[in-house]
Amino acid sequence: MKEVAYADVASLVGQEIGVSDWVEITQERVNLFAEATGDHQWIHVDVERATKDIGGPIAHGYLTLSLIPMLGAGILRVTGVTRGINYGCDKVRFTGMVRVGKKVRMRQKLVSVEPKAGGLQMKNECTIEIEGEERPACVAETISIIYG
Repeated sequence: MKEVAYADVASLVGQEIGVSDWVEITQERVNLFAEATGDHQWIHVDVERATKDIGGPIAHGYLTLSLIPMLGAGILRVTGVTRGINYGCDKVRFTGMVRVGKKVRMRQKLVSVEPKAGGLQMKNECTIEIEGEERPACVAETISIIYG
């Protein structure tokens, strides 16, 4: 994990910050996400039908996107931060299916840092990779604000 002081975070702009550990996408995680969101589409939760029709169940795209905070927590620690908020995304693309049982990880690049609302607004390019596959699952430009 990379560590940087709040005052020095802008020095990382343009750099790949790091890569997270792998996380397995289990059917239990997919089912819990379906319960939390109400998205019970068969391609996610009906293991028998999904296996027959598409070779197995796949994770929700938004489940993959929702892993970004967790995966990012293992990539960069900014010291001197009193709080941080997710501010949104400028661009999100789901470019590959994540089959249940596969592992994913995130590659993070800091795109920009600028003053915002008494803190620092950080834009990151987050690429969620699927183990053993060329095409990533998701590429998202996320925005957060940290306060020192």
